[in-house]
Parts: sequence; C-alpha cells; structure tokens
Amino acid sequence: MPLPRLGTRSVRARTSPVAVAVLAGVLVLALGGALLAVLAGGGRHGRAAGDGPRRITVEVSPSRCGRGWTRPEPGVQTFDLHNTSNGAAEVYLEDPGTKEVFGEVEGIGPGTTRQLTVRLGTGTYAFACVPDDADAVTGPRVHVAGGRRGPGARPVTGHDLIPPALAYQRWVAGGLDDVVRLTTRLRSAIDDGDLAAARAAWLPAHLRYEQLGAAYDAFGDADARINGTDAGLPEGVRDKDFAGFHRIEYGLWHGEPAARLRAPAAALVKAAAGLRDGWAQTRMDPAQLGLRAHEILENTVQFELTGRTDYGSGSNLATARANLDGTRAVLSRLRPLLTARYAGLTGLDRDLGRARQLLDGFRHGARWTPLGDLTRAQRERTDAALGQLVERLASVATLCDPRRTA
Repeated sequence: MPLPRLGTRSVRARTSPVAVAVLAGVLVLALGGALLAVLAGGGRHGRAAGDGPRRITVEVSPSRCGRGWTRPEPGVQTFDLHNTSNGAAEVYLEDPGTKEVFGEVEGIGPGTTRQLTVRLGTGTYAFACVPDDADAVTGPRVHVAGGRRGPGARPVTGHDLIPPALAYQRWVAGGLDDVVRLTTRLRSAIDDGDLAAARAAWLPAHLRYEQLGAAYDAFGDADARINGTDAGLPEGVRDKDFAGFHRIEYGLWHGEPAARLRAPAAALVKAAAGLRDGWAQTRMDPAQLGLRAHEILENTVQFELTGRTDYGSGSNLATARANLDGTRAVLSRLRPLLTARYAGLTGLDRDLGRARQLLDGFRHGARWTPLGDLTRAQRERTDAALGQLVERLASVATLCDPRRTA
C-alpha cells in the first residue's frame, strides 16, 4: 500500500491545513449525520438571513471560555468561536457530565474566528477550550430544553490507544516473519535461474508485506529498500537506488536475466530480515493508529487504482485486496473503542465486506485481472467501493484522534 513518496514512502503531514479541516469537520460522519461541524470564517451575529441557523459569538480564552452563549435554543446553531487569547486553541462542545463531544474545531489562532455549526437537543452543554500550551478550561454550563439530542462521541485518549497499538505491533511481528520467509523463497528461485517460479513467488511475498499497512511509518528507511518505487529517482527504473519488490517486479516482467536480479533479491531479503530483527525495539505511535487505518485505503485509491505502482505484474487489484486486509487488521484492534463511539460501524463493516467480495471477483486462481482489463462498469464500481470506504474511514481517524481532557 504505497504512501505518497519521492523515491520512498513519506507519510503526509498530519497537521496540514487540508488534514486539519477534514479531521475537524468529519465528526458529522462519525456521529451518524446528527451534527454538522463546519469550518469557515467569522460572520454576523444573531439570526442569519433567510432560514439559516442562529449565530452566536462565543469567546475562546483561558479566563472566559464559552462566554457569550446566554440564550440557548434547540435546533441548528452556528457558533462564531472568537479566540481572544495570545495562543492557538482547540474547542470542543461537550456534555460536561459525560464528556461526550458534539462538535469540535482545531487550531483557532489568536485573534481569529472560526465557525462551529451543530444541531442541539435537550441536555446540558459546555464549551471546553484547550490551549496549545496550557491546561484545558471548561466554560459555563448551558441547558437546552426541547428538541432531539443527537449522539455524541466520548473522547479517545492516548492511554486508550496503547493496548490496540501493542496488539497491532505483535500482529506485525508475525507478518514480518512471513515476509522474510516468502522473500527468501523468491530469492532462491532467482538464484536457481527459475524465473517462472520467481514470478509465482513474487506476488505472495509482496502481498504479505502490503497487508502491514499501518506500520509503514514505523518502518522508516527500510520501507524504501523493501517497497520503494522509481518516483523521483534521476534514472527511473535504471537508477541504482531503485530497489525492493518493485525493482524485482520490473525485471521479472521485462525480460531481465536472473543474473541481474540476484543482487536486488539478496538486498530485499536482507532489508526484510533487518526490519524483522529490529522490530521488537520499535515503538509505533498509538496516536497514529486511527489515521493509518484511513490512509491505507486512501493511498490504495491514489496509487493502486491509478496503476502508478504497476511495474509489469498487473497485480494492482491484488494489492488493493491486501490493503483491504490490512485495514481490517487495524480496525479489529480498534473495535473495542469504536463500538461505543462510531454509529456508522455497522455500515463500515458492510462496505468492507462488499469491497472484499468485489475485489475477490477479479481473482482467477493465482492470477488477477490487470487494472487495464477492467470494463468501464467494473472500474466505476471499484472506484466507488473504495472511495466510499475512504470516506467512512475518515470518521475512524477523527474518533481515534486523541483529545486532551485536562
């Protein structure tokens, strides 16, 4: 599952402007569509023109967090969150008793105003202001009478994510054992000069590695040696730094003799074994686990479904299927946290099953339909199925984004 890379994989900055906007706004999906979090500029106060929601200015600062909300009403409300402090802050609208979050906005800079639009029903609410470099502050409690209260999501803390992260790391360790065993088989076939056997051994080894999708950031430079592409390399596929699975793939499906592939195959086994042997000392960041669950298929759509990583084997759909398995492996560890927080979990499971069935239909024994052989209808169904999953998994990333509670 290729992450964006120039010669190697590189995880996109988690705090890029686009990522912040998506993660802060996608809570509407995570809570089953019952609330709407919108990020925009400031605006008028009071009732908006036409039938728009009521606008209320709320102060964001350590000393006056949540001040300004004096006439609570049920229904859709738009809050202009104005940061009067000298530092950036996050803001949550929560139930102060249960700590369930009904809306959030990240990265409100000093002196700026951002919007939060939510649908409120009977219950008690309060704004929590979380400055970057100070303790969290909870504002005045506000009671809303009337209307149906939408679902909230209890925050996930870094501590909550430690057990699933450790469980996932143990699973990856077993996967790396398999990768070493399968790449050794691939190398043996190349050493013997049996290129037909090497082509048959290449795909199982590559797919096993692709299933370990949420760990790539922790793999560091080893990933470029194992699964890098020629992107950004001056000489392209002829560059001396083009290595790993895709280097061997290019040679096997472009008529290179075994003698030219022995060194790349030996280097692949060495890189895989080194990664496996050092894995016990590696520590994945638990806070990244939910985001990685989203990125696996996001990058599948970007790289596999566009054919950008095909070096001759025509196995992009097989890789997409392996990435789907990798996503399920992450979600199975996160499930105890998601069950009580994600109203769309049943729908996500359903869509994962449909995508798996769809991709399995392109497998014919040991052979997979090349991406270029899909009909237009097949291509559209595949793109739609994976695209829908990417949208749903953005909610998982949001819900598993650790939030400060103090």
